[in-house]
Amino acid sequence: MKKILFITFVFIAIFSCKKKENVSPEKEAATNISITKSADSAKAIAKEAWTYIFPLAMNYRTMHLYALDKTYPDYAGGFNKFKHYDKIFTPKDTAVVTPNNDTPYSWAVLNLSDEPVVLEVPEILNRYYSFQFVDLYTFNFAYVGSRETGDKAGKYLIAGPDWKGEKPSGIDKVIQSETNLVTLLGRTELKMTAGDIENVKKIQTQYKLTTWHEFSKTTAPAQKKYALPFPAFKQTDLASASFIGLGNNLLQYTSINNVETDLRAKFAKIGIVPGKEFDEKNYSPEVLKAINEGVLEVGKELEDGANKLTNATDLFGTREELNGDFTKRALGAAAGLYGNTKQEAIYIGTRTDKDNNILSGKNKYVIRFPKGQTPPAKYFWSITLYELPSRYLVNNPINRYSIGDRTTGLKYETNGDLIIYIQNEVPKGKESNWLPAPKNAFYYLIRIYGPNESILNGIWKAPQPELVK
Repeated sequence: MKKILFITFVFIAIFSCKKKENVSPEKEAATNISITKSADSAKAIAKEAWTYIFPLAMNYRTMHLYALDKTYPDYAGGFNKFKHYDKIFTPKDTAVVTPNNDTPYSWAVLNLSDEPVVLEVPEILNRYYSFQFVDLYTFNFAYVGSRETGDKAGKYLIAGPDWKGEKPSGIDKVIQSETNLVTLLGRTELKMTAGDIENVKKIQTQYKLTTWHEFSKTTAPAQKKYALPFPAFKQTDLASASFIGLGNNLLQYTSINNVETDLRAKFAKIGIVPGKEFDEKNYSPEVLKAINEGVLEVGKELEDGANKLTNATDLFGTREELNGDFTKRALGAAAGLYGNTKQEAIYIGTRTDKDNNILSGKNKYVIRFPKGQTPPAKYFWSITLYELPSRYLVNNPINRYSIGDRTTGLKYETNGDLIIYIQNEVPKGKESNWLPAPKNAFYYLIRIYGPNESILNGIWKAPQPELVK
């Protein structure tokens, strides 16, 4: 009987993880499209395509560091492995811009090309946690955690676009991605009490990633081959027509969504085809010049747009939530890669004071929350400050990079108001409520985990910083 059950299990396992035939007529059609001879058309397509590819490139930059760059200090050891952070981020951490300073990360880059991967999480009580699933496009396509799946333990099968099958026995849910490369970003709340980091570390050690053949104790599948190898990330590729080569490489790990078939065909007119090598010799001088001009223009436009952002609420989410707005997706990648979907957390950025002047460490500011008007959150909130233009955390003598409702010793006024002091120098007698600023330009983000409806529907407004004269 045991043998029959075992055979049945193996059959189910193999059936469940069988890959479908990789038929891609769209790719074949795109490959056959000739590069446009119109400089105007090439420039317009280049701007649109660069906006489309920029988030993938920035995502891959971080993926490369964690999964492929063995010299990177936080190298995770390859794909499908966790890199747990058992500390708060500091200015020394520069892998991503605007790092989260509230919840130590559990970071992994998944490669689902050959087979699914199983994520196991323990029961987690009285503590917020989440796992954010980000595909190569940077869509937040799924969540596991306090809000989405509750505090119970669970096992989740994460599959790539080619996988077909039924939910295997022993698995709580199948989560399928449009891309074979996936960033898995875990956040575990660090309570602001002495020694709590040890509790976080114990939880982190119970997060597990296992390839399907190891989990099901079946034979390892054959490795999928790609036309182009993983590229080294070069920022300069995003400043010229070379972005086409980077894009062609990364698009190998994506599936073509039906709604983008025409878009991909348009991109093929400037040589953007998954797996195709980029060669400048395939372009006329006029067309190549137009593409380069388009790249510089759209790069500047994106930079200007990111600098004007005050609310990133709608920049992150699923494909359906972004609804084809690739400019929004690019702005999200530029201003705060891996931002949460708004139901999970809200980000409110501020670069100017109440009088619309740029924030500078040469001045002193206060943020005043009237009694009962601190951010309404199901879980918690914080304010994190970043220097500009780097968007990294700020060196300061008390090693405080954020402040919020979990900050030990936070003091309220006698009338119930809460005042946060933002300045470079220590505010005498107000150290408990001080968020240190650099000497020059900066901005800050209010993060609200589990925002309530008054935030989502725009009723609650964040107070603007006031210049102290």
